[in-house]
Formats: sequence, structure tokens, C-alpha cells
Amino acid sequence: MNILSEEFTHFDQQGNAIMVDVSEKDITVRRAAAQGSIYVGREVLAAIAGHKVKKGDVLGVARVAGIMAVKNTASLIPMCHTLLITGAGIEFELNHEQGKVTACCTVTVNGKTGVEMEALTGVSTALLTIYDMCKAINREMEITDIMLIEKSGGKSGRVNR
Repeated sequence: MNILSEEFTHFDQQGNAIMVDVSEKDITVRRAAAQGSIYVGREVLAAIAGHKVKKGDVLGVARVAGIMAVKNTASLIPMCHTLLITGAGIEFELNHEQGKVTACCTVTVNGKTGVEMEALTGVSTALLTIYDMCKAINREMEITDIMLIEKSGGKSGRVNR
């Protein structure tokens, strides 16, 4: 057996990239949550909170964009499995003192593989959407601290950050 296929799950014996075969795994309820933040500044945050951004409802659009990204993760990340997502949501927390929006994306599925990449893709896209909708006000916004905060289900069980 080739060392690549022994050590790495996404390579075959010839060293070619492959999608992992999950057909032998059990179907379980799997859940993941990811979060990240965008520092927008106090002026932008006031505009978001007051619904004064010219492009519209920033958080509403960012929420929809994040959920759409969750559903399309397999189209973006090459080795992700296409999943029948059973639930996806994005919540926002506004920190006026720091001029920061924190987003949390939670995803669930009844399936054979987890939804960590879907949660990370969802939160990233929500934050990018906030940037896009507010860049006319401030082009120095900073997206930061994108991370998996929780995962449950499957063989590896529960993980909490």
C-alpha cells in the first residue's frame, strides 16, 4: 500500500485526491457551530443597527447569504460531500463598544458525515456579506477569529471549544 493512502484519507494508492467513502458509516444526527467576527467600527455598526446602510438590511441579507453558503458548501470545498441539510441558522451579536459584529452559524444534518465545513462556510459567507454591504462606509473592516466552536454526532462524538 502506498504511504499516501495509509497516512492521508483523501488520497488513493496512486496519490490522487479522492473523496472519502462514507458508505459504511452510520447515519446519526450531526451538528456543528462556527463563529467569527468582523470589526466594522462604531459608525458602521450604528448604521447596521439603525438600518441606515444604503444597500439594505445588512444582517438579514448576511443571514440569507450564510444559509445559502451552507447549502452549497460541497460546490466550494472540493472534497466535501453533498448533504441534505436539516437545519441551518445564523445569529448575530453586536458589540457597540468594540464596533464588532460576531456571527454564529449552526448546522444540523441526519447523515454519515459531519457539517463542520458547512458551519465554517456559512459564518464566513455571512461575514463577507457584511463587508460587501458596508464597504462604501468603511473599507478597513477586519474579519477575524473564524473557528469551529462545537461539533456533535458521529464516531468522534462531541467537541466543544
